[in-house]
Amino acid sequence: MKLKRLCAGLFAAAALTAASIGAFAQDIKLGYNGDLSASPSAQSGQAAVLGMEAAIADINAAGGVLGRKLVLVTRDDVSAPPKSIQNMSDLIDNEKVDAIFGPTNSGNAMAWKHIANQKKVPVIGNVGSGTDITKPMSPGADNYMFRVSMVDREQVAALMAYVKKNAANSKVVGLMAETTGYGQGGLKDMQEIADADGIKIAATERFGVGDTDMTSQLSKMKAAGVDTVVVWAQGTPIAQLVRSMEKINYFPLTLTSWAADNITFYDAAGKTLAEKPIFMRTVSETRTPAQQKLFDRLGTKLKAPGSFSFALHGYDSVLIYAEAVKEAKTTDGSAVRQALENLQTPVVGVLKTYDKPFTKTRHEALTAKDFVWIRWKDGKLMPYSDALITSFTAADFKE
Repeated sequence: MKLKRLCAGLFAAAALTAASIGAFAQDIKLGYNGDLSASPSAQSGQAAVLGMEAAIADINAAGGVLGRKLVLVTRDDVSAPPKSIQNMSDLIDNEKVDAIFGPTNSGNAMAWKHIANQKKVPVIGNVGSGTDITKPMSPGADNYMFRVSMVDREQVAALMAYVKKNAANSKVVGLMAETTGYGQGGLKDMQEIADADGIKIAATERFGVGDTDMTSQLSKMKAAGVDTVVVWAQGTPIAQLVRSMEKINYFPLTLTSWAADNITFYDAAGKTLAEKPIFMRTVSETRTPAQQKLFDRLGTKLKAPGSFSFALHGYDSVLIYAEAVKEAKTTDGSAVRQALENLQTPVVGVLKTYDKPFTKTRHEALTAKDFVWIRWKDGKLMPYSDALITSFTAADFKE
């Protein structure tokens, strides 16, 4: 009888030990929620996932994080907010992910950011650039939304700084934006920063994301004497805008959102017109050795070479999350959030080295000084520079 009880106790202890080991060795689950198939932006989401997968493979090959492997679970939201919200619930409640990355479209993040904050699941955006994504739900509230990607307001700050410094030639300024949430959010940023920079706006025009003829709006700009236009829209409508400029032979200096880097813009505009706008992004096709190494690894899988910037964001966002888990010594969402806000060890990424990229009140890893000025040249996204750009300092960028 005693032997029987002793054996039962040993089996129970062994089972408890095995369960403890299993719990310790359980994979760290990461989720990606974004458009992977439906809109022209899907190529950006696909690239971000490729970058994340590469980082996960490298981290796992080096022993994982806290002795645990990283795994990625993806959900395609087909660019639809209701589907994106559904995916969040699935990833958090059913898949039990420890963190979420994405989305591809800024509007979808705005539709579900309250879920991440309520359930205390860290989110690291690596594609969507909408300014308000990383703002807390209320002043002083704990904020679980972080980003390693472009930020609309930071881009606008740089574009408006260019306009201000170009005052001798940019004498009459106009703003144009598509009527989507993306376009109108950018328009709000443009209006506010223009005001902060003391730039008077002579005309403001809007157009639909599916419009193919903007000659009416451009004719109003021309009549107002606008010599510089700042545009916030997605790639295809920007292409339709420059095609409309050609129709009326009116080519003001054109500064645009980074969506002009999309291959859909280049294809719709054509080689010559594609070279008209100036914009910003996080990397050009002139790459560092580390960037070239990653490109050589992923390039054939990308739908377009221009989407490589999102692969970089995806790769680096995983590295930053992994470091936060190491420092927190847990995947608990609250602890990881606090670690992200106060990282002690610089993270050597492929885009840059991130030295304390976040704080309690700032959840953006990239700012205007990290962006590269770009212009299409002979079908490539090449760095652009002039005397104004080389003279910029951080003080020139109003937020």
